Amino acid sequence: MRAFASYAAAGSLLVLAACSPQVPDSAANVGIDGDPFAPPPAAGTTITGAPLVPPARVSSEPYQVSPAPRSPGSVSAAGTFASSAPAAGSAADIARETAAALAASQANSGVAPLQASPSNPAPQPGGTAAISDENDFQAVSARQSIESDAARLERQRAQYQQVQPVAVPQRADSASPNIVRYALSTSNPRGARLYSRSGINLQARSKRNCAEFASPDQAQIAFLEAGGPQRDRQALDPDGDGFACGWDPAPYRLAVQN
Repeated sequence: MRAFASYAAAGSLLVLAACSPQVPDSAANVGIDGDPFAPPPAAGTTITGAPLVPPARVSSEPYQVSPAPRSPGSVSAAGTFASSAPAAGSAADIARETAAALAASQANSGVAPLQASPSNPAPQPGGTAAISDENDFQAVSARQSIESDAARLERQRAQYQQVQPVAVPQRADSASPNIVRYALSTSNPRGARLYSRSGINLQARSKRNCAEFASPDQAQIAFLEAGGPQRDRQALDPDGDGFACGWDPAPYRLAVQN
């Protein structure tokens, strides 16, 4: 019984193998068929087989020429529109357009176009303004000489006038204090205490009151008008150096020294 089952299974396998489709060999006719170590074919042997790259196929259809563009207005004998003008881009069109452009340019400007040539004279600048020729030695030497330069120098010397210095006018006295004069009358630097100051929250009051002035110069003038530097009712000089709101007399002292 077991032998019969084995024979039946083997027969089934043979039937399945006979019915299965055959798988093509993808490497057939590629490379060297047979023994790779076989010697090459003898000289004069013809190698046959299909080429790896097939030749390009050439169409056998006849070449048809497209008709020329037709312009409106002309009708052929067959009842269709026909073109009476030459094809676009022809030599006749180019010549006609070139002649029209030249005629238009000459009619607009009124001056014939200048042909580019090395023998042509240099073009003259348009307008009334001329280019200076002071750097051209030939042009300058043609209209000036050593004698003319000497005469021009004598005329300039005759017109020369020397202005004599005069004393600086004194500034008229005014009702407001002169901070320049005050700066020159002092010699202490900023921060050096010279005058006694007393009060509560002097620094806070000084910061608030100094913010009301547009510049330290105006604060110094108001400080002197109110009895400074000995008195300081507005707390503009809390450190007692005689200078209000950080005013600095150093620039005025430096100007006099220089």
